[in-house]
Amino acid sequence: MFSLQDLLGQEQGEQAVNEISNNVGADSLMVNTAIQMALPALINGLANNAASPEGAESLNSALEQDHSGGGVLNNLGGLAGMIFGGQQEAAPPPRQADAGGILGHILGTNQGAVAQEVSQKSGLNIGQVAQILMFLAPIVMSYLGQKKQQENVGADGLGGLLGSLLGGGQQAQAAAPQSSGNAMIDMASNMLDSDRDGSSMDDIASMAFNYLTKK
Repeated sequence: MFSLQDLLGQEQGEQAVNEISNNVGADSLMVNTAIQMALPALINGLANNAASPEGAESLNSALEQDHSGGGVLNNLGGLAGMIFGGQQEAAPPPRQADAGGILGHILGTNQGAVAQEVSQKSGLNIGQVAQILMFLAPIVMSYLGQKKQQENVGADGLGGLLGSLLGGGQQAQAAAPQSSGNAMIDMASNMLDSDRDGSSMDDIASMAFNYLTKK
């Protein structure tokens, strides 16, 4: 499976998982399972966006303006405050932590389908999964911004960069018998192919905040 440890390295990946688990109020193993399902969907969504020249330019601009140099990866311990604190105080979060906006651009009307699928397969409730997606969106964008800067990748190279991430997730499980790595990538594609236009569950941010207010 493709985990935050694969993406960020063991130490920073574990820090991120622990931070998310503490805020979601769920066992870290269950949260890690949900993350491993959601990450390929987010990266697949970004790859779909970068498949057209216009989409690649838009993503490239967003990475350069809001997610260069590591962004929120330099302050994982304060990520919850950036994402959720601003909303609760009726002030917009900083652009690099605007998880609702990022998810809208990445997944569009597939947000509800992704959340439902991850919830069903991870055992976490839909509100918890919504929060996990809210954490993952700026983390993935910050990682891409950092990677883009390190490798000097332009708009025309973003598709290849995203493809290599998905490929890495599969290769990490190549030696395991009956690996679920390919299944995760397939599931991500299926989630993004779901036609759920107009679904009341498309607004992940609302789902996450509704769950927070009930805790």
